Amino acid sequence: MVELTTEALWYANPTSRGWSCEPPVETAIEFHRGLPGYAPTPLVESPALAAKLGVGRVFIKDESQRFDLGAFKFLGASWAVHRTIAENPTAVTITTATDGNHGRAVARMARELGLDAVVFMPRAVPVLAVDRVRAEGAEVTVLETDYDGAVKAARAYADSHQNVVIVQDTAWEGYEDVPGWIVEGYSTLFVEIDEQLAQLHAPEPTIVAVPAGVGSLAQAAVAHYRNTAVARPPRLLAVEPDTAACVLASVRSGRLESVETAGTIMNGLNCGTPSSLAWPYLRGGLDAVIAVTDAACRAGMETLASAGVPSGPSGAAAFTGIRAALTGAGAAERRAQLGIDASSTIVCLSTEGPIR
Repeated sequence: MVELTTEALWYANPTSRGWSCEPPVETAIEFHRGLPGYAPTPLVESPALAAKLGVGRVFIKDESQRFDLGAFKFLGASWAVHRTIAENPTAVTITTATDGNHGRAVARMARELGLDAVVFMPRAVPVLAVDRVRAEGAEVTVLETDYDGAVKAARAYADSHQNVVIVQDTAWEGYEDVPGWIVEGYSTLFVEIDEQLAQLHAPEPTIVAVPAGVGSLAQAAVAHYRNTAVARPPRLLAVEPDTAACVLASVRSGRLESVETAGTIMNGLNCGTPSSLAWPYLRGGLDAVIAVTDAACRAGMETLASAGVPSGPSGAAAFTGIRAALTGAGAAERRAQLGIDASSTIVCLSTEGPIR
C-alpha cells in the first residue's frame, strides 16, 4: 500500500508526449445509435469559465442527459453486457460491484434483456445511489467494505453460482475481455465530442480532462486521443479524489499501486486500485494526474451549475481538477507542463448529473 501526502497531489509525466498506441476499435457507437432513446449528450461552451481559467475556449461534455440514467456509465455497461451475453447465451444472472452508476447501468441492461442482476456495493455509497440501483430491479447487497472488497464479493458470487456472469469495469489477471468492451463502449463519448467540435467549427482541444476512478474512462480517452492515427493529440489530465488517488500513486511510482481509501463525496471515484487493463495506457498516455479535495469539488459543482451544467460530485471532478491545475500557487509551472496559454481550448467531461 502507498500513503499519499499533501505534496503528492500533482504529477506531470515528462515522457507522455512521445507515447502512442494502436487506434482503438470504435464499433460501439453504431450499437448505441441503435438503442431506444440514444442521442448525443450536449457539449456546452462557457465563455465565462474560459475567462476565469485564462484560456480561449472551454467546453463541458454534459453526461447528465445520457439516456435517462444521468451518467455516462450506460455507454460501457450496455456494450459490455451485449457482448458478454453473446459469448454466454446460457447466462441468467449478471453480477457486478459498483459505487452507483455502473451498477445501475448494468441492472438496467439486464432488465431490458430479461435477466437478473445481483449488485454489490461498498458501505460508503449514498443511500440514494443504492435505491437507484434497486429501482432497476437488481438484488443489492451493501457490504462493510470498500470498493475493492465489493469487487471481490462480486467475483466470488460469479465463481460460486452457475449461469452467472460478471460485468465489471476493472480488470485483473485473466479478466480483460469484459473491461475491454466497457472501454470500447466509452469511446462513443469521445467520437461525439469530435463530431460536436467539428460542427461548431471549434479548434481541436489543447487538453481533455477526465475523472480517473479505476481508470477505464481515462483509458478510453488515451486510446482515442493518443493513438497513431491522431496527428495533433491533446494533452490528457486525469482527476481523482485526494482520498482515493490510486492512479496518481501509480504513475508517480511507475508501477501499479493500491492505496487505502477514505470517504469522499466523489463516491464514483472512490477506488483503491487501477484496472490492470488500463494501467499501460495511464502510465504512458496521461500527461498529468491531479487529486482534489471534497471542498474543491463542491465549489466545482457550484461553478458548473452557474454555467448551466448540472453535475454530481464525481461528474464535477474533471472541471475541479483542471481549475486546480490552472489557478493558485504553482499554476504557472503546471500551465507550462500542460502547454496551456490564453488561446487554449479545454474540454472537460462532466460524467454524471446530481444524485436525486
